[in-house]
Amino acid sequence: MPRYIVQRTLAEGWPIPNGEYRGVVERNTDEGVTWIHSYVSEESGLSFCLYDAPTPEAIRKTAARNSLPVDRITQVRVLDPYFYERGTHE
Repeated sequence: MPRYIVQRTLAEGWPIPNGEYRGVVERNTDEGVTWIHSYVSEESGLSFCLYDAPTPEAIRKTAARNSLPVDRITQVRVLDPYFYERGTHE
């Protein structure tokens, strides 16, 4: 499944209150979207969220259902220190 980074501008801070994450995850599942984790910069008001999803449109659809903004979606792949040792670059 493709992996994506979703960039969001969060002018009002992180919009999902504690205890409401389960609903977000369930709505994502309806579209085959899996939220892996997020990085949040309180200084800039940006978040970078990692997802597995069938398409960028599936991410946009679940973001709208979860009342989350989407500034940019970029498809990515993993590159780590063990990338070449595993032979996954071929």
